[in-house]
Amino acid sequence: MTSILAVRVTPRSAKPGIGSWRTGPDGRDELEVRVAEAPTDGAANDAVVRLLAKALGLPKSQILIVAGANSRHKRLRTPLAEPALRSRLGA
Repeated sequence: MTSILAVRVTPRSAKPGIGSWRTGPDGRDELEVRVAEAPTDGAANDAVVRLLAKALGLPKSQILIVAGANSRHKRLRTPLAEPALRSRLGA
């Protein structure tokens, strides 16, 4: 079973990592993710995928950005069900 993970990305962060859950502009929960890379040439997107793959214990190839590649608000598809996703992320 797959699920869609909503994230809000902060590029060029001095403290990269996964933050807390927050309410996004559409009223749904989204995960705060901070990366050190700049949002040029897809570097920040690659960093988000790497960071989430490591945190979820998945290969990078199993996490795909399905919406928001050019936005701070992104949607990523993962092979995990939502309860497993939240438990692995500590929420």
